[in-house]
Amino acid sequence: MIKELLTPPASHVYYSIFLWIENDCEAEIGKLGTYPFQRGVYVYIGSAKRNLMKRIERHVCLEKKKRWHMDYIRPYGTILKIITYDDSLTECELAGKFIAKGEIPVHKMGSSDCKCPSHFIYLGDPEIPLSEAYIDSFFQ
Repeated sequence: MIKELLTPPASHVYYSIFLWIENDCEAEIGKLGTYPFQRGVYVYIGSAKRNLMKRIERHVCLEKKKRWHMDYIRPYGTILKIITYDDSLTECELAGKFIAKGEIPVHKMGSSDCKCPSHFIYLGDPEIPLSEAYIDSFFQ
């Protein structure tokens, strides 16, 4: 669904990837174990202090060595939208905005290096394509 990736502004260091999983599935998430994932939209919050575009391109690519938790679930879904952010909120604060209105499918997924419960959040089954109003609702 991603038609093109635009180079984010140099001031952007965080990103959210909205992933659509069309069918219920089970996936092994590295050392975290194997978990069920239900149909719906998930958001993954990440950061790259340097080379943000390369990190995003890596997540878009399906054929790669698995390094990040996102690498394990990525083959099961379609990327709907990618948004980048400046540092006005931290990565953990961004994740918190989505956690407040979503569900955590796997504890510590994407957040093994911080105290957050997860940086991968289940958002349910919203209307697709995701509207700006829908995305903005997490920040109100």
